[in-house]
Amino acid sequence: MANTDDLPLDDLAVFLAVAETGGFRAAAKRLNRAPSTISDTVARVEARLGTPLLTRSTRAVRPTEAGQALAARLAPLMTEARIALEDAATAAGAVRGPLRLNVPKAGMLDILPPLIDRFLDRYPEVTVEILVEDRFVDTIAAGCHAGIRYDESLEPDVIAVPIGPRRQQAPWPPRPPISTAAARRVIPAR
Repeated sequence: MANTDDLPLDDLAVFLAVAETGGFRAAAKRLNRAPSTISDTVARVEARLGTPLLTRSTRAVRPTEAGQALAARLAPLMTEARIALEDAATAAGAVRGPLRLNVPKAGMLDILPPLIDRFLDRYPEVTVEILVEDRFVDTIAAGCHAGIRYDESLEPDVIAVPIGPRRQQAPWPPRPPISTAAARRVIPAR
């Protein structure tokens, strides 16, 4: 029985390049490697699988039935893997997706509206879901990414970043509600 448990994906990509280009030299050119390295890699894959994947002659290289079947199944997988890697690389600096916040009612009225407006203006691909709770809940256990707390309700191991005034000297009326444009991207939690 063939041992395929730790067969490197790179080796399979080399085989696929040979199958698609029809030759070791063409695959070597595509992959920017030496033809002998390509040939050795394909031989290693065939040995691991225990079956020939290519029929070789002095003029041509053609996939066997097993090689054709393997190439047909590998091609979409390798394409999808390449796309996933490119997406991951381009997403490194991107801010997008859902952001679920747990906030007390007072924070929702006083602190959050202008912050949410500025945040959504800066990161339009983010949707914000707000879970308003006046009782203390574990933010992570509630399925939230972050929460707003007052000093007296912080657990000792919580990483806190100030977002509002440390002390309010006089009572202020609540801030205006979140702008209409931002409100379309804010989803109230259920």
